[in-house]
Amino acid sequence: MSMTETSAASPAPRQRWHDWFDVRFRTPAAIYGLIVYTALLMITSDHDDDVASTVWGSLVTLAVFFIAHVFAQTLSDHGRHPLGTATRYALTHSSGMLYAAVPPTAAMVIAGLCGQDAEDASGWALIVSTVVLGFLGWIAYSRTGAPRWARVVGALATALLGGFVAILEYAFH
Repeated sequence: MSMTETSAASPAPRQRWHDWFDVRFRTPAAIYGLIVYTALLMITSDHDDDVASTVWGSLVTLAVFFIAHVFAQTLSDHGRHPLGTATRYALTHSSGMLYAAVPPTAAMVIAGLCGQDAEDASGWALIVSTVVLGFLGWIAYSRTGAPRWARVVGALATALLGGFVAILEYAFH
């Protein structure tokens, strides 16, 4: 078997990593989930000083949003696909909402373990979410072949816009 045949049979480790990452974090559902969940953490922290209660309450609310997203996706695909297929696709498509909760939750837990209250910890969650959005912006611009300066500008703009949207959502709830 030649090198070309081996490469065609299985993607390179870097491509497998890109595929894994993209399915979990670079979908509209994941990006939406990250912004909504960050706002939920900030909203919940206004009503609860305990980090664990804030995270739990936000995760439960995110789960409700996830179920609604799966329902909407299933309903919109059912008719073109059998119900089971539409539901499986919806679960896969929507799973990014749940994966997106991992980085801000980790920030909340670490901040809580360091003795910070929920409001301060939610600030760290916002920072981490903004950094994640910036990273996603960097990836998006790098995949277009943009020069390094454009990647930096795109990452900063993506981070700032995403953080701003999370703050807006917080402000209007």
